[in-house]
Amino acid sequence: MTGQSTRKRVSVLGATGSIGENTLDLIARNPGCAEIVALTANTNAARLAELALQHDAEMAVIGDPDQYQTLKDALAGTKIAVAAGEGAVVEAARAPTDWVMAAIVGAAGLRPAFAAAEQGLALALANKECLVSAGEAFLRAVEAGGSTLLPVDSEHSAAQQAMQGHPQDAIERILLTASGGPFREWTLEQLRQARPEQALKHPNWEMGQKITIDSATLMNKGLELIEAYYLFPVEKAQLGVVVHPQSIVHCLVEYCDGSVLAQMGAPDMRTPIAFALAWPERMCAPTERLDLARIGQLTFEAPDATRFPALRLAHEAMEAGGSAPTVLNAANEIAVAAFLNKRIGFMGIPALIARTLDRAAGEIGTAAPETLDEVLATDQQARQLAQDLLPEVMRAEAG
Repeated sequence: MTGQSTRKRVSVLGATGSIGENTLDLIARNPGCAEIVALTANTNAARLAELALQHDAEMAVIGDPDQYQTLKDALAGTKIAVAAGEGAVVEAARAPTDWVMAAIVGAAGLRPAFAAAEQGLALALANKECLVSAGEAFLRAVEAGGSTLLPVDSEHSAAQQAMQGHPQDAIERILLTASGGPFREWTLEQLRQARPEQALKHPNWEMGQKITIDSATLMNKGLELIEAYYLFPVEKAQLGVVVHPQSIVHCLVEYCDGSVLAQMGAPDMRTPIAFALAWPERMCAPTERLDLARIGQLTFEAPDATRFPALRLAHEAMEAGGSAPTVLNAANEIAVAAFLNKRIGFMGIPALIARTLDRAAGEIGTAAPETLDEVLATDQQARQLAQDLLPEVMRAEAG
């Protein structure tokens, strides 16, 4: 790290995922920057044990109780504490640390992230649900705990960097960039025939299956719009999206004097992770350095709401507020899983989300969930509603 750095006590929730692995990779490349307190994983006990040994962690926690014995055996004879189960993951999030990476995917990451937020630490957030499904409740938890929220999405990290040192009331607009995914130039008819294996071939980023499909539908960018609304001091009308196929510019922040500041970098998640890990300093990361002369050109275009209606649905949910973002996120998870399992087609994803949002107002209600338990209850109701509506979408596609 640059500057006067101190050794941080660090926990990584979701250590075996891509964000967790990249976080630990950066720590390994910067000896002395951190000591590892807790590492957690959902089911991959073997990899969790390897990481715990490699980084001399104080504790390793597996979410799946059935994997407890595997983890315990792998770490037998060491000083590393071992635990299992959802409650144990939450307790790991409460371990005394300076910095926590919240990288557990999906609703399973909510309780641990809330628990970490209450500890008055630096919280690196890679879990979208905390802000999309539980925005107001989560921000209240962060404020009550006195924690500092550090976004890890490349776009939000870019916005944070472009806004540093500038007065908040001078910001006119924040534009998040989207790669356009693998189907950017596909026709609507081609999209109706798109297969999961095609959707999983992202042109720029290496990510998990769920987020890669979200990138293909542009839902990922819609979810990021909702996150940005909670993260930054702007109104909903000041947020927008522009398609940028090269994924070099990650965000543009426009100011009242007409200046536009853009954060650029190679498409590598280690850059935003490094920014959060070293904050408020900087640290070395083994990312590719930009060669703009070799790249030659950077292009931008408006997103197509006809071919990619998921972005429009997310924007409408953001505008509606209340329970709509929670329902949107839950329905999207059900829809993406159905697509990956080849139960619906690619365009069935936004179709199922739209049906769920339409029905949810009457069956679930529109009030924003105010507590974590209310968030989880609304999420579960929305998932069940989406499952119930799935046969309708399947029949519509078949007919």
